[in-house]
Amino acid sequence: MQVLRVVALLIAACVAAAIGAAHAQDATTLKKEMVGQWELSTTERSKTCVITMKGDAAPQGFKLELEPACKTALPFTKDIVAWSLKGLDIVRLQDATGEAVIDFTEVEAGIFEGLRQGEGVYILQDLAAARSMAKSMDQMIGDWAMVRGNGQPICGITLTNTEADQDNFQVFLKPKCDAAIAQFNPTQWRLERGQIILMSKSGEIWQFEADDNAQWRRVPDTADPLIMLRQ
Repeated sequence: MQVLRVVALLIAACVAAAIGAAHAQDATTLKKEMVGQWELSTTERSKTCVITMKGDAAPQGFKLELEPACKTALPFTKDIVAWSLKGLDIVRLQDATGEAVIDFTEVEAGIFEGLRQGEGVYILQDLAAARSMAKSMDQMIGDWAMVRGNGQPICGITLTNTEADQDNFQVFLKPKCDAAIAQFNPTQWRLERGQIILMSKSGEIWQFEADDNAQWRRVPDTADPLIMLRQ
């Protein structure tokens, strides 16, 4: 029995060591991936800040540089002096004492989300990818037609780049829309994770995703789909 107990303890120690090594490897990999230029922004990039994250050691973390315009665009960034990793997957932007100004966790490959109480959600993503998304959003601006699956037009809609609030932009319906769309009456829109999001004054949300035919279909899909077509 004593031998079995010793063997069990040895196995447990080996497993713990393997888990510890895997965790250390994960942290090392994440650190390497984070070094470079990132964009910190509101969810729809109405306010942005470029951060250069470095691998050089700083007190309680690693060095970083913020663009001068960051403090105006996102005032809380004035307190950020370094970055660090907490646990296995938390990227922390921290103040001079090492306390979190904002913590981020990865929600998609290369896209991190962080919450500041009383302010909302912020996004941290690779700068090149963020600028590519901005270009995509610019391509959304203009006139669209809403049609049913049979191709019958039922409404005209205009997406603008005029800010409605911190994260959303104004949208306008054209006259003589289908009753269901007129009742929904969207007033704001945004592009979020590859979806066009339409929002009404009451807070109702419709989501549209691009399909293989370069059309945008409302999701979840139905037997009588609603499709947005660029005009």
